[in-house]
Amino acid sequence: MTIVDPTACAALLVVGFILAGVAQTTWFAWPGSRRFAIPLDGGFEWRGRRLLGDNKTIRGFVVMIPAAAIALPVVALAFEHVAAASIWPLSPGGYAALGAWCATGFMVGELPNSFVKRRLGVAPGAAASGPGVAWQLAFDRLDSGLGLLAAASLVVDVPWTTWLIVLAVGPLFHWGFSVAMFRLGLKPRPA
Repeated sequence: MTIVDPTACAALLVVGFILAGVAQTTWFAWPGSRRFAIPLDGGFEWRGRRLLGDNKTIRGFVVMIPAAAIALPVVALAFEHVAAASIWPLSPGGYAALGAWCATGFMVGELPNSFVKRRLGVAPGAAASGPGVAWQLAFDRLDSGLGLLAAASLVVDVPWTTWLIVLAVGPLFHWGFSVAMFRLGLKPRPA
């Protein structure tokens, strides 16, 4: 059994998803991507409110999954040659599959939060207000990371330290991408 470096594994995931996030932000900025803005909930409502809202579309899945499938093997190759880091012993195809799987977890991880926000009457893309806003804002930044790590843990051994690092650092980058999308006019305001 290969012993992996938890910090190197966290860096692999964070850097890989930063690259995938850049691809996704670029994709969202391209007007042609709007044709994929098909709501995941199909417009269905429950108790008079949308299940997920207009911002949860196939548009994000279309680019995030292949972008992460490309980014993870590239970053793993760089880590192996430059840093000689002890990361998961996977082939390039294994890292591509891990990237695609983790991206699916990343995207799916945001859906329960969107569902809860719609139940609370929070508009898509808006931040919660009132009691519990701090918890909502924190979870709004952790949900995708939790989904990513849960997905990864189903196929590779993810040390607890890797979880801590990704959940501590990842939300900062997630917030940064929200700000970038706000400045590009892709979000109504930073969350």
